[in-house]
Amino acid sequence: MSPEKGWAGFADLPVWIEPELTGVVLACWCLGFALKKTPFVPDWTIVYAVTALAVALVGFSEGWSVRSAIRGILCGAFAVYGHQLVKQTRFRD
Repeated sequence: MSPEKGWAGFADLPVWIEPELTGVVLACWCLGFALKKTPFVPDWTIVYAVTALAVALVGFSEGWSVRSAIRGILCGAFAVYGHQLVKQTRFRD
């Protein structure tokens, strides 16, 4: 964005989780769900496994770079956040 143009709204913001990465988020959500149902996997390790899968999938699909690692972390975080959002909305105290 150039200073002459001014703020044009959210169109100027970079898109970090593009629609092509929806499959990565879905795969992370499924992995997290499966690990949550597995009795011998501690809950605290699930977020690390989901993040590792996301970084690996984005790295393989886009090539290894800092940008792809960040995008993988964001995909994993989005999957965990989405799960928590559904869980907290559905099962309120």
